[in-house]
Amino acid sequence: MPDFGHTTFLLQVLLFLGAAVVTVPLFRVAGLSAVLGYLIAGIIIGPSGLKLFNEPRVLSSLAEIGIVMFLFIIGLELKVSRLLMIRQTIAVLGVGQMVLTSLLIFAILKLCGYTMGMSAIAGIALALSATAIALQMLEERGELQTPSGQRAFAVLLFQDMAIVPILAIMPLAAGGAQSGMNDISEAAVGTGYAVLAIGGIVLAGRYLLNPFLRFLARFGAREVMTAAALFVVLGAAELMSAVGMSMALGAFLAGLLLAESDFRHELEADIEPFRGLLLGLFFMSVGMNIDSQLVIANFALVAFGAVAVLGLKLAASYAVMRVGGSSHGEAVRASMVLTPAGEFSFVLFPLGAELGLMTRAESAVLSAVAAATMMLGPLLAMAIERWLRRSEARKGLADAPEENFDEADSRIIVIGSGRFGQMVNQTLLAAGLTMTVIDKDVELIETAAKFGRRVYYGDGARLDVLRAAGADTAEVICVCIDDKEAALRIVEIVKANFPLAKVFVRSYDRVHAIELINRKVDYFIRETMESALSFGQSLLQEMGVPVERTEDIVEDVRRRDFARLMKQQAEGLMAGADLMNAPFPKIKPEPLTQQKGKGKALTAETQVLIDQES
Repeated sequence: MPDFGHTTFLLQVLLFLGAAVVTVPLFRVAGLSAVLGYLIAGIIIGPSGLKLFNEPRVLSSLAEIGIVMFLFIIGLELKVSRLLMIRQTIAVLGVGQMVLTSLLIFAILKLCGYTMGMSAIAGIALALSATAIALQMLEERGELQTPSGQRAFAVLLFQDMAIVPILAIMPLAAGGAQSGMNDISEAAVGTGYAVLAIGGIVLAGRYLLNPFLRFLARFGAREVMTAAALFVVLGAAELMSAVGMSMALGAFLAGLLLAESDFRHELEADIEPFRGLLLGLFFMSVGMNIDSQLVIANFALVAFGAVAVLGLKLAASYAVMRVGGSSHGEAVRASMVLTPAGEFSFVLFPLGAELGLMTRAESAVLSAVAAATMMLGPLLAMAIERWLRRSEARKGLADAPEENFDEADSRIIVIGSGRFGQMVNQTLLAAGLTMTVIDKDVELIETAAKFGRRVYYGDGARLDVLRAAGADTAEVICVCIDDKEAALRIVEIVKANFPLAKVFVRSYDRVHAIELINRKVDYFIRETMESALSFGQSLLQEMGVPVERTEDIVEDVRRRDFARLMKQQAEGLMAGADLMNAPFPKIKPEPLTQQKGKGKALTAETQVLIDQES
């Protein structure tokens, strides 16, 4: 077997990509998490497998950038106002989960005869959760914005902020009184630097980033904007790392401060391709660092420890969520993604050995236990989710009807029977066409039944439901739901399994429309566009513009908007500005009275466009 451990970086990247291309699709086809596929791929190509990589730590530093970019995008999807709204949730749930889980693990290890220091470090380190794995699982299931997802995210955010105090406490626990005083002063200095770093990021995000990005946008070069996005993310992460805090926390703060920026979507589109690959590289590097020989030599201890940690964290997190006001289902779903031990445990355990709080053998075994929880956690979450769904179905949660498609036989399937889907259905009925309508909102189904219409109960994002509804023979599948993430999942399922069916989709917004174009749907429409154009046409007529001319204007706006959308899809969201706000060539409106002053831009971005036109 050739030794690839010291080959060129390019060959290592090729091996990584090849392993991901082979293993991840296999796991997704089997219905398993992509995270598990990356972990297994890392074990196979790492020192414990084919030995294609003998120095996985070389890739680990690069892999950490994946987590950094992931947290940046999560920050972009939030707003400071929303974060302030959940600040109490972060404090209560975060503290409760950390304290309760740490104490349970500490008490059990102490009863088993381990030292005070080792038990304390193990309790704290294993109480932390794997941020990347948890958020990836939430994203795969589309639950990040649900109540359970938000509560789990609050706990993860608190854990990231707790890293500095944990690092400060460890030397104090290991040293004597004199060294303790020195460590206290060092910890105080470190905390001061951390506060200054956070303040610096906040001030830069508030006063510098938007002007900086507007300056770059004037040049219109997409690669410059991509470089700027990477500079912002990595710069914030490096600043936080330099003061001893989590790199991911710095990236999250940067994303949070740009969440309400006009450049938010452009930054997200630029970062997304890097985020996915590098996050996969991180999971693979974790798999590479698993010492299979150590695991085999201590199999019983590692296996029992991993199962015990998963069970304790699940029970403790569930109890905290329930006390915090979550329902049973929300508490279970939030808790199950928090069960894998955190990435930071691979830092704490070696540090504990260096400080003399545990032996190196204990550190190695505990690291193996943490890695094992990362592998078993996604499987446990999947099993719990299936059990929870069956349990909810048995109890008739919300009196949900059964998924019975015996009478469904139509050339058209409509997914979603809300205000948008109902109008689509009315149009089809007026033409004498029949359709199979699916929805998982019981109230909508009951309302439709009162008007004599049949709506089938089922989740259109599930392949088995689509097959049962007749997707194999359907000519057109219409996605009329208002959940853009679920709509994208449905499109991917339909494209992969029912390639002969045409796909018509309700688009949530402009960014969603671009994502639908990339997935090659047959037709899409932005949900508010036509109503806005109709509104504008009526407004023009009210202002005295002739009917024929208003029709020409609306058609011109529709044409230019579509051309701009195609340009944005090819070049990025900042493209196509030249197609906006161009006056219709056939109309030369004159003001009723002459204006006395010059026009004034309402926003800085508008001023940039005015300057460009000048």
